[in-house]
Amino acid sequence: MNNQNKWFWIFLSPVIVALGIVVVIPFIYGFVFSFTDWNGLTATKFIGFEHYINLFLEEEFMNSIWFTIKFSVVTVILLNVFGLCLALIVTRNIKSNNLLRTVFFMPNLIGGLILGFIWQFIFISVFGDVGNLLGLESMQGWLSTTETGFWGLVILTSWQMAGYIMIIYIAYLENIPKDLIEAAKIDGATALQRFKSITFPLVAPAFTVSMFLTLSMAFKIYDQNLSLTNGGPFNSTQMVAMEIVRTAFSDNEMAYAQAKAVIFFLIVAVIALTQVYYNKKREVDM
Repeated sequence: MNNQNKWFWIFLSPVIVALGIVVVIPFIYGFVFSFTDWNGLTATKFIGFEHYINLFLEEEFMNSIWFTIKFSVVTVILLNVFGLCLALIVTRNIKSNNLLRTVFFMPNLIGGLILGFIWQFIFISVFGDVGNLLGLESMQGWLSTTETGFWGLVILTSWQMAGYIMIIYIAYLENIPKDLIEAAKIDGATALQRFKSITFPLVAPAFTVSMFLTLSMAFKIYDQNLSLTNGGPFNSTQMVAMEIVRTAFSDNEMAYAQAKAVIFFLIVAVIALTQVYYNKKREVDM
């Protein structure tokens, strides 16, 4: 082993050990416990696939999966559209570029729980007052129905994460060669044609990264869900992460919650890897 390889493994080994202790070993333990009657302290017998069969028959868990999938699809689309639009704005030659970047990124620095309570106040109190003032019935009772709860979560998440996604798109937009844009302008290409034929293909790798991040984040969301709707009304806006936590710590069914977590992990892994595979192929085609 040469010196370069030796130092490579010396610096990498603490990360591998930490990953093993914090992620890999707990995951293996959780997977094994999902086949037992583990109560959080001890496991007395092996029960096979009983938990896995039961969870697919549980209406509340399946509803939370369906709600999470709908939320993830809408959020991934909106976050990437907003992130790209904000990046296009702040990469133009305007004086307030740095100020705008700071303002757009700032919501990402606020914790999800705090943001949830802030937006809960806006949706319930501010929307209610504005609705009374303007006589708009549609602005009353936000978060009291499944539909308004759904869109409340989408608005909150988009507002919080769009600035973060913007940073990824900025990195790729600023690496586009200026002479390509100038040559297109000289050839008479319109702004839309330049975006479609030059900018969009060259930022394709950014779509792969940002879609992966937004997809995994949307599936794992918990604190915003807890503080904004707490799963209500009647658990209709309860996402998978919250459903698993409640199964474990409210119902005290630890092994059953582990089985749900394993299924949740498989769903997120399959969707995320499929997305990365197709986005990578698309990058090559472009």
